[in-house]
Amino acid sequence: MNDRSDFVVPDITTRKNQGLSHDPVDYTLPQPLERYSAEDHATWATLYRRQCAMLPGRACEEFMQGLQQLDVDADRVPDFARLNQKLMAATGWRMVAVPGLIPDDVFFEHLANRRFPVTWWLREPQQLDYLQEPDVFHDLFGHVPLLINPVFADYLQAYGQGGMRAKDLGFLPLLARLYWYTVEFGLINTADGLRIYGAGILSSKSESLYCLESASPNRVGFDLQRLMCTRYRIDTFQKTYFVIDSFRQLFDATAVDFAPVYQAVQQLAILGAGELAPSDKVFHRGSGEGWAQTKDL
Repeated sequence: MNDRSDFVVPDITTRKNQGLSHDPVDYTLPQPLERYSAEDHATWATLYRRQCAMLPGRACEEFMQGLQQLDVDADRVPDFARLNQKLMAATGWRMVAVPGLIPDDVFFEHLANRRFPVTWWLREPQQLDYLQEPDVFHDLFGHVPLLINPVFADYLQAYGQGGMRAKDLGFLPLLARLYWYTVEFGLINTADGLRIYGAGILSSKSESLYCLESASPNRVGFDLQRLMCTRYRIDTFQKTYFVIDSFRQLFDATAVDFAPVYQAVQQLAILGAGELAPSDKVFHRGSGEGWAQTKDL
């Protein structure tokens, strides 16, 4: 998945959106339901059933409950309008269709107003196991079920509000790390062990296994400033996963004025994606086996 702070329009996005137009201000468009082919629906069904078969006991209960409560379609790409009725009734959030990655300020504006941008198009069959940019399966299956949880829903709105301020202050890279290590690749500690809540993991068969079962990555306790000092990877599995104790902990830690947090982080050393800090609460010290020697962001 891409870092949203670097807005690009990949070739696949251009192909999928040929002949469509979006709003020039907020980048939304009506979900083009007629564009989904029988092959698209079959690809969705394959991805959906594959993840649902492996996520029980790996995904957090809040995600599994959200998936069930929303009654997400298993056999075809869902109609956003149908799911929005249940989502809005639960937490006031709704999905809006977008052509793909959108500029930071537009993304934050949507989140701050409880709108989650969902890329309307779906990957192709040969891309089942990896897609560089987010598609409808990543955005909808990975992200949306947790928006039915009130605390996580409030956290994501607060993140959007913080993003609007961070852009003005010039600290977007620090806030991008927070999104990456929580919303996209976060783990949560439960009475039954570590579980997944990050959408980048939940929508990926291979990373769903790797993040919990591989000896390679670090798994360390969530600490806001430490996390903001840590670079990350967009091209491989993560070297470090941050573990929250609860969604309430996540909300409380980030429901603050970030201006002094940014100033404090600027005084700290930047850590590589696989580095551990002396103060870390270490759930698992990674072996580092198989780590690619490419640049961290």
